[in-house]
Amino acid sequence: MTRHENLFGFVALAALWGASYPAIRAAKAGVDPLLMAALRFDAIGLVVLAYALVRGQRIWPGAQDARSILVGGVGIVAVHNGLLFVGQARVSGAVGAVVLATVPIWSVGFAAAFLDTARPTPSRVAGVCLGLIGTAILAVPGPMAVDAPDPLGVGLLLASAAAFALAAVGLRRESPVLGVAARQGWMMLVGGPLLHVASVLAGEPQTITVTPRVVIAFGYLVLAAGVAGYLLYFGLLDRLGPVEINLVGYVAPVFATLVGWYWLDEVVSVGTVVGFLVICVGFALVKRPALRGALRGASR
Repeated sequence: MTRHENLFGFVALAALWGASYPAIRAAKAGVDPLLMAALRFDAIGLVVLAYALVRGQRIWPGAQDARSILVGGVGIVAVHNGLLFVGQARVSGAVGAVVLATVPIWSVGFAAAFLDTARPTPSRVAGVCLGLIGTAILAVPGPMAVDAPDPLGVGLLLASAAAFALAAVGLRRESPVLGVAARQGWMMLVGGPLLHVASVLAGEPQTITVTPRVVIAFGYLVLAAGVAGYLLYFGLLDRLGPVEINLVGYVAPVFATLVGWYWLDEVVSVGTVVGFLVICVGFALVKRPALRGALRGASR
């Protein structure tokens, strides 16, 4: 693909995933968060596996794939998304997208702790600290703030980001042989049932109130942000690499803000903007060498 096509795909992915935050908030009117997440990944897992099968890819996992599927299914699909859906039901889409932008920062911290290849340099330590400060600005706004985010919602989203980063670092230790699409599909089919169990244990009603807004929001989460978003992500990951694709998390809040404002009448506070800018600076510090290399490559 050309550079322009990659750019279009990047912006499309940011739009698809950014709009998913207000969509989660909209869908909660008809289905509780954990049940919503469970049903979403049941559907996405089946569709992604079917896509891999149609493309002629191997879909049955072997012994080398088992641990990576377990880590991803439990850590990313079940724990990360369970916390994400519950936390996102309590805050605006913009706040949710900003807090989840800390994933790359958490990743560097966990990599430094658990992987021999990552060293805790001063800039990385400063970047991790700034990421936490930016999140704290969201969770603990000033005394004059209006419409402050729910601190519990922000805390759950922060735990969600940390869970994703920890599982992602764990996956870097694995050497699976199954293709990315099939592996992701099995992760979803492992995590989905766990989310169903969590939903029952949390006492959520196992019912869905069907309204046009709920149908649109849930359909969007499954087909657009889920199936289309993940398949687009797989392709961009192969072409752009993990550093550039991580930047999606820093464009997604723009679309989350616009969709939340237009569809749900959400208001963006000054604290949200300030917190986002602080998190962006933290990201630039922890990813400084990789960003420098990416910029040099783009200028050639």
